[in-house]
Amino acid sequence: MENKRISDAMEKMLNEQMTREAYQAQVYLSYGCWAEENSFAGVSEFLYKHMQEERNHMFKFVKYILDRGGSVTIEAIKAAPKNPSDIGDCLQKILKHEIDNSKEIDKIVNLAHKEKDWASFNFAQWFVKEQIEEESLINELIDKYTIASKEVKDNANLYEMDKDFAKASHEATVPREEKIQ
Repeated sequence: MENKRISDAMEKMLNEQMTREAYQAQVYLSYGCWAEENSFAGVSEFLYKHMQEERNHMFKFVKYILDRGGSVTIEAIKAAPKNPSDIGDCLQKILKHEIDNSKEIDKIVNLAHKEKDWASFNFAQWFVKEQIEEESLINELIDKYTIASKEVKDNANLYEMDKDFAKASHEATVPREEKIQ
């Protein structure tokens, strides 16, 4: 496109977030492999699905940058962090990644607002909502893990929790969207 409709600063920030989303996918892939290696098929299935979701997020940034006349910069993705020590550690690390990602999305929103770039502001709102859902979902899974792991007898609770992960939604209900009756 000949007409670039985002600032250089916004283009740079969007490209950085695109790379961050690719990194997030790598983290989920790595942790999914770890879970599968440790015979948590349900946990690994959940993490693999989330990996694909992060890749979809990455591609949303690619398309938006291009649709606004910008240039996409593909950069190296850093290696995923070391494997978690257990499922609780895995979930805590994922939550930290999601919270950090939320902070970066907020920077895009803030820049869009400052520049009065309402198209980018609107685009980023989808990710704000998505991050609220992501953090809520992982917090719910941490709560379930905590309950399941308090009284472990022959790992039956962990086994049941692992089956729940396989069926776990990849979306959480956010308070503003719940219907009040």
